[in-house]
Amino acid sequence: MAYSIPPLVQRKLEELPRAPGCYLMHGPAGEVLYVGKAKVLRSRVRSYFTPSQRDDPRVERLVPEITDVSWWITANELQALTLENNLIKEHQPPFNVLLKDDKTFPYLKINWQDPFPKIEVTRTMRRDGARYFGPYTNARAIYRTLEGIRRIFPYLDCDRRITGEDERPCLYYHLKMCGGPCIGAQSSEQYRESLRQMMRFLRGDTGQVMRQLRERMEQAAENLDFERAALIRDRIKSAERIVGQQVLIGAQPDNEDCITIVPDPESGMAVVQIMFVRQGRLVGRDHYRLELGKSQDPGAAEERRGDLIGSFLQQFYAKAAYVPALILVQAMPPEQAWLEQWLVARRGTKVRLNVPLRGPKRRLMESGLENNLEYLRIQQATARVDTNRQQTAIAELEEALQLPRPPVRMECYDISTLQGNHTSGSMVVFARGVPRKSDYRRFRIRGAGARGAPDDFASMREMLDRRFARAGEKGLDPGRKGKTAWNVLPDLVIVDGGKGQLSQAVAVLRKYDLLHVVPVVGLAKRSEEVFVPGKPESILLPRDSQGLFLLQRIRDEAHRFAITHHRTLRGKAMTRTVLDDVPGVGPARRKGLLAFCEGDLDRLRQADLDVLADLPGMTRKVAQAVQDHLGSGSTSRS
Repeated sequence: MAYSIPPLVQRKLEELPRAPGCYLMHGPAGEVLYVGKAKVLRSRVRSYFTPSQRDDPRVERLVPEITDVSWWITANELQALTLENNLIKEHQPPFNVLLKDDKTFPYLKINWQDPFPKIEVTRTMRRDGARYFGPYTNARAIYRTLEGIRRIFPYLDCDRRITGEDERPCLYYHLKMCGGPCIGAQSSEQYRESLRQMMRFLRGDTGQVMRQLRERMEQAAENLDFERAALIRDRIKSAERIVGQQVLIGAQPDNEDCITIVPDPESGMAVVQIMFVRQGRLVGRDHYRLELGKSQDPGAAEERRGDLIGSFLQQFYAKAAYVPALILVQAMPPEQAWLEQWLVARRGTKVRLNVPLRGPKRRLMESGLENNLEYLRIQQATARVDTNRQQTAIAELEEALQLPRPPVRMECYDISTLQGNHTSGSMVVFARGVPRKSDYRRFRIRGAGARGAPDDFASMREMLDRRFARAGEKGLDPGRKGKTAWNVLPDLVIVDGGKGQLSQAVAVLRKYDLLHVVPVVGLAKRSEEVFVPGKPESILLPRDSQGLFLLQRIRDEAHRFAITHHRTLRGKAMTRTVLDDVPGVGPARRKGLLAFCEGDLDRLRQADLDVLADLPGMTRKVAQAVQDHLGSGSTSRS
């Protein structure tokens, strides 16, 4: 295929340096199409435009779209690898291999920098002295872990300031799930030693932890402290249940990850499975999906396993809390040396990539591949069944509601309120029968529906008015990637309610001259009746209808989304203080001020200005604003 290099690109190719770094390929609108790294930028980037590369289908798809090239120079290849990973995460280029599940996964955080470290779930890792474990694939998995681990190693997760002088402990102390440091029942060193054991257990060193627990139990029995011995015995049983769920892989107490990859031509992606082996035991596994990118051929993914595994390694271990000394891979990435150097920098000690050819590690790899293939088979079968159901549901709704076109995109609206307070609305979007959560929207009702007696009709009208008023906005170019949910008209609007709510939706659509373009129905909960404008009688879909099941799913999702927001607003209102109205006082400063005054705002009013200004995170300007807002008469020392 004939291709002419644009003049700007031709000039940039002549200016490329002979140095390591990263390069970015840009499209017509300046968007980043592809990010790559190179040992020598000049040679690597110019190679894309040589005739010998035209046989590569990936390059053939990418090059005609390139209108500009930019680059970053780095000191060495290792820096280029790190920068490439950051640029891919920032720009999400369509021609790069992307970790589809690249969201903020939850971590278990132990605040080791504190005298009494508390345990929490976080989605952000920081260099703050804390210990992190994870990432976990979902919040449910991490809370299951916490539930089991707390029965073995009691820990703190409350907001109390630990002084050891509290009058009474919380319920967890009585349930033997907290050592009670708040009342002085447990010293800082005793508590930290318990957490050390927990961290060893979480890292997979279960054998040593179990031995220590048994020694403590026997010592308590020898000291005739039978109650404590029984308590430790119960904890040992809980630990044995968790250890019993782990599979013993080999005789050697190795720590390693095993990575396999299987292409999925049906979705144009690849499924990656990573198995975690700690101290010779298989402690867990996770599955991820790699988006192969526009330039990738799913059919050729088999031949490019090494490239795909290299991309996965970069994106996964950039945010992983732990890097093992050995990583088993199904195929070796081309940039093995770079990746090993980068992983060493992440771990702090030697890391080795290995393709096992024989022995127990080869059998582990084969087992991982077999399990990955089975996982993909089940996912494909489930997807085919779901797709068939969704297509059936869409066709049934089109026929039953006499719609002008299949309802591929459906929007559902619901209102949540409590006696007219904190009224909120939700808009959920289903595309081809599947939730499109990126297009979900929340509305905080401000008009008549939020004042006085609850008024669902007024609230529904306000929400729909605000949504469809934005449907015709010209703020975004329709061809841009940044096109939002506001600019796309649905094939069907569903309002949660009967004729009253439906009439409000009809009025809004008529106002914006959309009633003939956007069909609308009301779904009443009582008998699952569907109301259509202009028809006095409701439509009752068959109870076993896939169309009815889809409507119920959408309605229930809208209700869940609305009530979640409503509860959030209500919770914020319940914990709100006068300090929230002070300019410059956010959650952190508010917490510090309340800890200083121990909940007595008179202490803030009477406090010396210099003392307030010296509190952590405070400034003199904010301290003055606090006292001005509280009506303080205090003055600063001269």
